[in-house]
Amino acid sequence: MSTTLLLVQALNGLQLGILLFLLAAGLTLVFGIMNFINLAHGSLYMMGAFIAATVFRHTGSFLLAGAAVIAGMAALGLLLDRIALARLYPREHLDQVLATFGFILFFNELTRIIWGPAPISMGLPSWLSGTIDILGVTYPLYRFLIIVVGLLVAAGCYVLIHRTRLGMLIRAGSTDRMMVGALGVNIARLNTLLFVLGSVLAGLAGLMAGPILSAQTGMGEPILILTLVVIVIGGIGSVRGAFLAALMVGLIDTLGRALLPTLLRAALPPAAANAAGPAIASMLIYVVMALVLALRPQGLFPVKHG
Repeated sequence: MSTTLLLVQALNGLQLGILLFLLAAGLTLVFGIMNFINLAHGSLYMMGAFIAATVFRHTGSFLLAGAAVIAGMAALGLLLDRIALARLYPREHLDQVLATFGFILFFNELTRIIWGPAPISMGLPSWLSGTIDILGVTYPLYRFLIIVVGLLVAAGCYVLIHRTRLGMLIRAGSTDRMMVGALGVNIARLNTLLFVLGSVLAGLAGLMAGPILSAQTGMGEPILILTLVVIVIGGIGSVRGAFLAALMVGLIDTLGRALLPTLLRAALPPAAANAAGPAIASMLIYVVMALVLALRPQGLFPVKHG
């Protein structure tokens, strides 16, 4: 494989990892800090993609679509929290799993009713349709934008968690919720803010994925599985772990799909190698997760308390 193609695939892996991070960051905050299992997180990603595609098709403005996604997902997250999820925070994990699984079915049917069963494509404005030169390699400008947005979100999450009073309360609440509540902090409001933030990040991932994948019913479930793998590998509740593990998963999947067919041709017929390579690459992600669970069950980059 040429160096150029290898660099392009590495950038594609980085871009996939960034998309996974946008989902994993919100989910790990909700799961790790609030101790709430939200299986409907992928559905929030799907709703973000549908909102973005709808606004873009009516206005032709990617920026307006982005603004609509942020506002819409914040409102949807707040609505879900107030109507249903706030009552589930103190409940057992099984209750949370069953309730949020019900929301997966609800949102899938809602998108079929409103937008129909066919995928909705989302185009790109002319200023995002070009290419950019990276180390002598021509790369799509929009995919590079995804990488930049993800890095900015990662930096923003770091500043929020480690450099603000809200972040201090979040970290303290994840360690000892009872004590933080006894000191006068409104834990219910803190939980709502975290869930709304997670919803906005999921919607942002849907916005960025829309022009590449199209918005379609059920698109949230496959990526939710990968997101859960990222969280397990990185460490539950760790934004840093989610970022590093997402990059790892993205690179393993993308480079594995590109390199393994070539390597397997030394032992298998070309047709068999081309079929087996992507399948093995997909399996490698779960092999890595299994090894992490066996050797370091707290994750590779767990939250450091104290």
